[in-house]
Amino acid sequence: MRLRNVPGAKDAILECDWVIDEPEKFKGKWESVFGEKRPLFLEVGMGKGRFLMDMARLHPERNFIGIEMYDSVLLRALQKREELEEQGESFSNLVFIRVDARLLPEIFEKDEVDGIYLNFSDPWPKARHAKRRLTSREFLARYEQVLKKDGVVEFKTDNRGLFEFSLEEVRESDWNLEVCTFDLHHDEELVKGNVMTEYEEKFSSMGNPICKMVIKQK
Repeated sequence: MRLRNVPGAKDAILECDWVIDEPEKFKGKWESVFGEKRPLFLEVGMGKGRFLMDMARLHPERNFIGIEMYDSVLLRALQKREELEEQGESFSNLVFIRVDARLLPEIFEKDEVDGIYLNFSDPWPKARHAKRRLTSREFLARYEQVLKKDGVVEFKTDNRGLFEFSLEEVRESDWNLEVCTFDLHHDEELVKGNVMTEYEEKFSSMGNPICKMVIKQK
């Protein structure tokens, strides 16, 4: 199915084999979707999907799931994947889910997920929306319900205010701060092997410092 210039994003998503419908049916058995049990990594709020497709290409020994709640955004990722597959690439270790991330514990079993990526998440700047931020203590509690004990959450942003909020949420929660930098691209060690997102490339080219943290459950 060609996904370009499809007038109805929702219909295109429903018809696409790369998008898992009713994902809660696979709770505890996601290896059946991929046909092979490998470490499982999620990107929550994957945007156009470049980061996750790059990761899937670099790490064929892992399975990846991109999570996005907006049809129009997910459609852009499907279009990008279609272009790459037409050029001969294959992503057998990557699928997508169109779902609100608040439902993660209904979709994944405890200890089923090895790692979670949060890249340039919506900052939800109004204080009354703090619980919607993907690094809020409410979301950290959801990640605890699906991650393995030694699983990590990796978060990158150019929003200093959101990063400082996130650091405070980690301090107030049952998590250890394993890695922290306020300027990733000028840290010679941490930037090694860094896979950039579209936003990261754009903001760093403008001179904006990129903040990154890696956290693990205590």
